[in-house]
Amino acid sequence: MPIKYWEFEDAPLKEKLKNVNVKEIAKVFFDNETEAYRFSSLLLEVKKNGQLRLRQVPKNIPISTAKRYLDFAVEVGMLKHEDNAYMMTDRFTKPFKNIATYIKAWMDSTAPEDLNVEFANARVEKQNKRGGKATAQEENTQGTPAEEKTLPKLPPE
Repeated sequence: MPIKYWEFEDAPLKEKLKNVNVKEIAKVFFDNETEAYRFSSLLLEVKKNGQLRLRQVPKNIPISTAKRYLDFAVEVGMLKHEDNAYMMTDRFTKPFKNIATYIKAWMDSTAPEDLNVEFANARVEKQNKRGGKATAQEENTQGTPAEEKTLPKLPPE
């Protein structure tokens, strides 16, 4: 986790608290802009709705990816997972004290945020499926039944 503690020392923290946004939170945990974008969009959904269930995940983020990011947020103490829903919480450990202060200020702020502006270089389209079991829709588009997609049998030795 690439946490830059010096950015959250007392003096820089006071400056950051004047204009809080979710991008600063995501930058604490992720160097990759696409990962930070996905994490931020999930946090914003939780913040807007009060809670987030996996079936309510935005369409541009795969559910398995969303679950991984939401579980990560539970591990670091930003979210809690109860009754199949993720909700905001603030159970942080001591090393995250100033980061927690910033996150708490972001949770309490009501300023609108545009993730497309904050993460201009992030890839926002859904990634194509890379393997696994084919769905019925994929079978129909290719015109071959699922039974024909098995690997050929090897000759006996």
